[in-house]
Amino acid sequence: MQPSKTVRIYLGGGCFWSKEYHLGQVPGVSATQVGFMGGHKANPSYQEVCTKTTGHAEVVAVDYNLANLSTRELLIQFFSIHDPRIDRRAKGGQYRSAIFFSTEEQQQAATALIEELENKGHIISTEIRPASDFWLASDRHQQFCATKGLTPKPTKGLLHDLETVRNQTD
Repeated sequence: MQPSKTVRIYLGGGCFWSKEYHLGQVPGVSATQVGFMGGHKANPSYQEVCTKTTGHAEVVAVDYNLANLSTRELLIQFFSIHDPRIDRRAKGGQYRSAIFFSTEEQQQAATALIEELENKGHIISTEIRPASDFWLASDRHQQFCATKGLTPKPTKGLLHDLETVRNQTD
């Protein structure tokens, strides 16, 4: 682990409500917010993003402390709650798998993990791009599952191979 430093990464992998819930449960994550990134329209509304014409992905902004949680472990957790093999880019991209990085270390961790999964035979559709403008979704979308008393079930598409990858470095 690194010295105490809080950093932010933006993760997209389907509906942001369930991703925010699960990522917020990860030890070492200090805050989450949901919004939109990767599109061409400034400050889009949820309704506009849903038309699949703005180019935005639904993302969760995740703040985490590198002294308590490595980027690699956070990304393993992220890949365990959605299936990064499903390519949703052609359908407007709102629910596409994406990692928008804020640091070079995040980019390197994402690239390395995806390479490991591809070496296991998976075709990963997750895009890796530098973070751009983050457009916060309205208040009604923030902490949606927690405020509604919902516990969404995560997708477990790569769980076995993620455990194998995790065990190789622990």
